[in-house]
Amino acid sequence: MVGRHAAGRRRAAVTALSALALTAVHSAAVAQPPSAPAPVLSAARTAGTATPSPEMLRALGRDLRLTPGQVTTRLANEAEAGTRAGRLHNALGSRFAGAWVSGATSADLNVATTDAADVPAIQAEGAKAAIVRTSLRGLQSLQDRLDDAAGRTRTADTPVWYVDVRTNRVVVQATSRSAATSFIRAAGVEDRGLAVRVSAERPALREDIVGGDAYYINDAARCSVGFSVTKGQQQGFVSAGHCGTAGDTTTGFNQAAQGTFQASTFPGKDMSWVGVNSDWTVTPTVRGEGGQSVQVAGSVQALVGASVCRSGSTTGWHCGTIQQLNTSVTYEEGTVNGLTRTTVCAEPGDSGGPYLAGAQAQGVTSGGSGDCTRGGTTFFQPVNPILSDFGLTLTTAAATAAPEQSGTTGTWAAGRVYAVGDTVTVEGVSYQCLQTHQAQTTWAPDSTPALWQRV
Repeated sequence: MVGRHAAGRRRAAVTALSALALTAVHSAAVAQPPSAPAPVLSAARTAGTATPSPEMLRALGRDLRLTPGQVTTRLANEAEAGTRAGRLHNALGSRFAGAWVSGATSADLNVATTDAADVPAIQAEGAKAAIVRTSLRGLQSLQDRLDDAAGRTRTADTPVWYVDVRTNRVVVQATSRSAATSFIRAAGVEDRGLAVRVSAERPALREDIVGGDAYYINDAARCSVGFSVTKGQQQGFVSAGHCGTAGDTTTGFNQAAQGTFQASTFPGKDMSWVGVNSDWTVTPTVRGEGGQSVQVAGSVQALVGASVCRSGSTTGWHCGTIQQLNTSVTYEEGTVNGLTRTTVCAEPGDSGGPYLAGAQAQGVTSGGSGDCTRGGTTFFQPVNPILSDFGLTLTTAAATAAPEQSGTTGTWAAGRVYAVGDTVTVEGVSYQCLQTHQAQTTWAPDSTPALWQRV
């Protein structure tokens, strides 16, 4: 999101990252789509990871301590793993217990199942199999009960809980074991399937009231622009919900009049979007290291373990990895569900800034603990729910049609947000979604095997 009159001077903070499938791996054990009619988009082109930006390479190398060659390999592996994980997720169904990448270059895709009979199918996709007790649905059901309990009981001493697919547990982070025990009892769940992590960390929202860059709310608080979006003819950007409420006015990094909050949700979720005036024009870019532009190609959701980078108006461009999806966090202001937990650092004023995996938009900064001197943990609000809830279209290098209501079945439509397992039809042929994303006109199911599988 760049002001026309000052685009070259803006030091605003916005990041970019992406993870998608690089190649379609075929296996006799799992249903595979037949060859699609030409032209077929490769997964690398779909994800925008074929040629990583110099800014992405430098930042990931610095923060993950990798060589340029290792970074390039890591991004390629993470992109390719997404498609294989999606195929196995759909094939295993209720037995699926999660997927994650591991290793310095994310060379290993790990897929968990509750049935040992699935091991050959998992290995046929080139993945490592883990046999576990509880399915992903079962873990999510446990987390749902904790979420419900958070509405009835105080959770200041149990500020974080999440599904950890790598350990096949729902983890409750608490300031003491007794606090965790009280919360678990209030939820009426058994200890089986749960783990307690004792930590003094208390996540806080990442906004500030001091002067600086990015955008300002009611001439007071400061947050960071997320991703450019449109709704009909209205241009704007997404950000964190705690940054402002509907009707609040914003000024840009240069203190020029900018726009108005059109909608905001917080707590529960941490999402908002701002409609801007005619002096500002949306662009498919975010600010990377040194103020360089990084393009946004889409919103394909990355796997646990994937590398991500973030930009913010306080600390700039930093990278790390995704630790858990669907995390619940209690701030002083209330509990937010559905966040993604990362190892990326952030500080006050970085709120609302973008996270990217390669070139794929992931979400906007919510809150966290620690700082960028000592390191820390940061949570982001995933971008696809923002697009779906508010009916927005992500601005990308490729054209994307106006969004339609999200759904699990029906005729495929550009602009709609699809989740793993959703089915659509194109010219009478059915396809199943492999990776959560907002559909683009250039990502039709019959020509994008990185995202869709013919069924």
